[in-house]
Amino acid sequence: MRPVSSWGRLSAEPHQVTALSDIATLADELHGKGPAIPLGRGRSYGDACLNPGGTLLDTARLDRFHSFDPEMGRLVCEAGVQLRDIQRFMVPRGWGLPVIPGTQHVSVGGAIANDVHGKNHHRVGSFGNHVRNLTLVRTDGGVVDCGPGVRPDLFAATVGGIGLTGLIATAELQLQPVTGPWLDTEILPYRSLDEFLTLADDSESLWEHTVSWLDCTAGSRARGIFLRANPAVDQSGKPPSPRRLAVPVTPPFPLFNRLTLPVFNSAYYHLNSRRGGARRRPFDTFLFPLDDLQDWNRLYGPRGFYQYQLVVPRDAGPAALRDILDIIARSGQGSFLAVIKTFGDRASPGLLSFPTPGVTLSLDFPNRGARTERLFVELDAVVRAAAGRLYLAKDARMPRELFEAGYPRAAALAKFRDPGMSSGMSRRLMGQ
Repeated sequence: MRPVSSWGRLSAEPHQVTALSDIATLADELHGKGPAIPLGRGRSYGDACLNPGGTLLDTARLDRFHSFDPEMGRLVCEAGVQLRDIQRFMVPRGWGLPVIPGTQHVSVGGAIANDVHGKNHHRVGSFGNHVRNLTLVRTDGGVVDCGPGVRPDLFAATVGGIGLTGLIATAELQLQPVTGPWLDTEILPYRSLDEFLTLADDSESLWEHTVSWLDCTAGSRARGIFLRANPAVDQSGKPPSPRRLAVPVTPPFPLFNRLTLPVFNSAYYHLNSRRGGARRRPFDTFLFPLDDLQDWNRLYGPRGFYQYQLVVPRDAGPAALRDILDIIARSGQGSFLAVIKTFGDRASPGLLSFPTPGVTLSLDFPNRGARTERLFVELDAVVRAAAGRLYLAKDARMPRELFEAGYPRAAALAKFRDPGMSSGMSRRLMGQ
């Protein structure tokens, strides 16, 4: 047994960690195991990848490529392969992942189990839209293949199913052609939610990647920085090596607080407003700006932090977002890493997939105990009234009632659950 934390660092409870390393022996290793849950790179923020007092099935060493079809762009790999490693190997060969979240340090199994999305959802949908086949190993020793055309019901339960249908052993992924590592990017400041929505609507048909940083300390009088990008016309030249920095220690208190946050946000807004305009940038610095700062989650202090990511339908979005931003401004618990973007209309394949057409807002909050929970109760009420939902990959405290309201197809997952798979999140939201 050893203590294990997720990315939010809210707890470090003891777990029995079983390191898996050989696809050929997985059925024997998992047989009779439980309660257990797969662990990829541990980048879920809450308890989706935790199982206090139980077993974690560590897939980090299941990291092999099995086959690649260079004509069709089909890659078969093991669940522990990092998205970063796929990009490093494939981009020089003219292929890349269609969907990557805000970090490349995610495993293939984790990307499927959380059905992650990227800054190009309006173009390509979520990660699960590009999975062609899965091999699941279950705790009864069974090995099952599923995909859009084979056991599509089990496939839908597995994509976004937070590891509850079994261990993803291998996956076949459809890659997309890429021209190189460079993006043509543009930075545009804005000074209201309406201006953000107009920029988003105008950009989606012309730009592959869109995302925005939002200053949530300004309340409903929102201002922010809109970023958009396309594959660069000029792909010549090798991108510079990234400057790797690290947060070496955990400060005794959160660096983002009522006093420092307005200063940080104002400086960030004005600095990027002056840097606005067109630039050619490496794709990784645009798509994954925090990957160059190792252990950035330490910045929130020893008690850790929550990420609260919501999506609300487009017709309810503007009013709901104004209410949310006003609540946050009044609370004095704003977020420096506040990201807002729109989701497109492409349906996600999973029963518990998060993306749905509308506007998504992601915010980080240092853990201040009961004070932070009171804030979340207010935010939950707005999300529920707007018929929205919270992202399971980011959640650590959502009430069960909000989960059931936001994920009306969740009950259908029970038919496909592996009885030996259980996590802190599944017990909190679905019971034993």
